[in-house]
Order: sequence, then structure tokens, then C-alpha cells
Amino acid sequence: MERGLALLAGLVFGIGLIIAGMVDPAKVLGFLDLAGAWDPSLALVMGGAIAVGIPTFWLAKGRSTSACGNSMQIPTQSAITPRLIVGSLMFGAGWGLAGLCPGPALVTAATGNLSAILFVVAMLSGFALFQVLETRRS
Repeated sequence: MERGLALLAGLVFGIGLIIAGMVDPAKVLGFLDLAGAWDPSLALVMGGAIAVGIPTFWLAKGRSTSACGNSMQIPTQSAITPRLIVGSLMFGAGWGLAGLCPGPALVTAATGNLSAILFVVAMLSGFALFQVLETRRS
């Protein structure tokens, strides 16, 4: 049941990204083009996600297990550290250069789009590099 719910959630998320047009790098780059032909539609999608996420996280904060019985692992750290800032800048730079962020990239890669597949490979390589560096750090 747990995997079925995860699959359903992923499908709903992916379909939502497709309907909102967020799998089109031109739409994402249009949102980032503040000095040109700015497209605010991504801000509306993000606003909708935040509107759903805030009450959901507020409700989840008081729980110790998920609906499937797994332990809840909601981050508790709220400090803004140099590592967080550098990581955020790297994420934003990659997003801006490719016109994709991880969710839309996975959806677009599933369609066979070579650019998105390369983005996902680079993203996973970055994840692996981070794990190697974190292991060496500790």
C-alpha cells in the first residue's frame, strides 16, 4: 500500500507539472527573465504549492508517524548557514542554466528528452559527489 500511495502521489505531482507547463524549460526561463518578458505563471504554481504545503506541514509537525506508519522525518534545523547559502546558489544556478528543477526534469526525462536526461544524470552525479564529500568531512 505504501508504494502504491507513493506512486499515486508521484503521478499526481507529475501530471500537475505537465498541466501547469512547468516541464517546458522556456516557461521556467521566462519566469527567471525579470528584465525581459517575465512570465509570472511559475509564481502562481509555487504559491499554490506553498498554500497546500504550509497547513500540511503544520498538521504533520504534531505527528510521530505518517499515514502509512513510517516515522516522520521533518527537518528541525532552521539556521541559515554558509553551506545552505552556497547550496542554494548552486541549485538556483543549475535551475537557471537548464530551465529545469528536479521534479520537472524527472517528468521531462521520462518522455525521452535528451537534455532532461543529461540534467538528471548531472543532478544524480551531484548527489553522489555530495555524499562522498560528506563522508570524507565526517
